Amino acid sequence: MNQNIDDNCIFCKLAHGKIPTNSIYEDDDFKVILDTSPASRGHSIILPKTHAANIFELPDEYCEKIFKVAKKCGTAIKNAFDYEGLNVLQNNGEPAGQTVFHLHVHLIPRNTDDGITIKYVPDNNMDDSIAAETAEKIKAQM
Repeated sequence: MNQNIDDNCIFCKLAHGKIPTNSIYEDDDFKVILDTSPASRGHSIILPKTHAANIFELPDEYCEKIFKVAKKCGTAIKNAFDYEGLNVLQNNGEPAGQTVFHLHVHLIPRNTDDGITIKYVPDNNMDDSIAAETAEKIKAQM
């Protein structure tokens, strides 16, 4: 696939081996490395080898492949340490918690009562008419 590289991007440097990493997987399009500030043992991040700040900029061909990489690596992490579950987490934009503006996907292995908190509080106040209007507004943008 076509690769766009930003020489000023730390994740581009990590993905292309310009900075040493503890890599667990690599192919022509992605590098998966252990997170340097892990939430749990085995916490890894998937780095596309093309620069895209977020999911809105990531070329479709990378989008099509990234979950296959997440499944392969997530399964290996889960099995290596007998974890019960796995968060697959990806943030887009500062309000969503993104701090490095090169798309990356976190693989965070989980066990019951591990003390890691990745939760949201659902808004249970949406009535059916608002839900229908919301769906229509989104569909109009497709």
